[in-house]
Amino acid sequence: MSLLDLEVDDLRCVQRAALTLHPHVNLILGPNGSGKTSLLEAIYLLGRGRSFRTRHTERLIRIGAGRLQVLGRLVDAPVATVGVGCTREGGVEARMDRRSPKSLAELAQALPVQVLDPGIHRLIEEGPSFRRRWLDWGVFHVEPGFVSLWTDYTQALRQRNAALKQRMDPSPWNQEMIRTGERMAESRARTIEALQPYWLQTTESLLGRPVTLGFYRGWSMDRTLAELLNHHAELDRERGTTVFGPHRFDVTLKVEGRSARDVLSRGQQKLLGASLSLAMAKLVGGEARRPALLLLDDPAAELDADRTQALVREIHSLRGQLVITALPGHDASLVPPDRVFHVEQGRVTTR
Repeated sequence: MSLLDLEVDDLRCVQRAALTLHPHVNLILGPNGSGKTSLLEAIYLLGRGRSFRTRHTERLIRIGAGRLQVLGRLVDAPVATVGVGCTREGGVEARMDRRSPKSLAELAQALPVQVLDPGIHRLIEEGPSFRRRWLDWGVFHVEPGFVSLWTDYTQALRQRNAALKQRMDPSPWNQEMIRTGERMAESRARTIEALQPYWLQTTESLLGRPVTLGFYRGWSMDRTLAELLNHHAELDRERGTTVFGPHRFDVTLKVEGRSARDVLSRGQQKLLGASLSLAMAKLVGGEARRPALLLLDDPAAELDADRTQALVREIHSLRGQLVITALPGHDASLVPPDRVFHVEQGRVTTR
């Protein structure tokens, strides 16, 4: 699978851009603020339905414009075209071969995309939602039925929480949450287990030290989800939300029994975040045979020479499509490009 053509309209400083990408290594050069990272956001939007820099997609719309639009044409993929649009009032809309997907989660199956950006340390430092999104992206590919489970559970959870806030009986939604929630937890656990050999190899290469990858499924291992939903309804009413369930799932990362967040420096956390993305890309490429499109936003900017070379080795092992940004004069620091683009004030040319 690869992204062949990319068309971008009114995204941040990019008024209009059309790129024909190479199936292997693409390099985007430009000074700071020129729009090169915005092009990565456009690609990420096609595969995730959101930006990797903000959860407010409407903020990506170019000043003075009322709507942004991104279109991608794919090769060797389940669909031929993917499009994502957003207005300031109407939210995000997606199209896949002229049909509307049931949820934005379907985009992940059409265009597998991972990103290594300067904010990758947030996977370690910040809350569980970042790590759940990281894991669920992989589960979507390894176990395709997970998409419908996730969608059905999320809808039932939303309805149950609305009932709790109104002091109504939440039990009508328990059965659907139990049916989907238990299976979600099993799928996530299987994916974590399948990820282990890729994780061990990647962390050894990038960090040079072992980091234990585990999980908390969202409720105690010695209780069933049915028991907790039925027996803790009063606690849920008091808090106005469902306290236990797979929506509370978290990935645990430990170094010698301690939280990696408390042990590792900021630079090491970035390498650990990169390890998460690269290990998952390896799993998806191996188990699901869906090589990920990897986006790298100036990846060598804060790495020393040894870690840069280790990152290069890991990137080469993926054998997927790459889109890399760099400042002019820094374009030889990573993988030799097959195609080079230059961005200046939002305008893109092929070099």
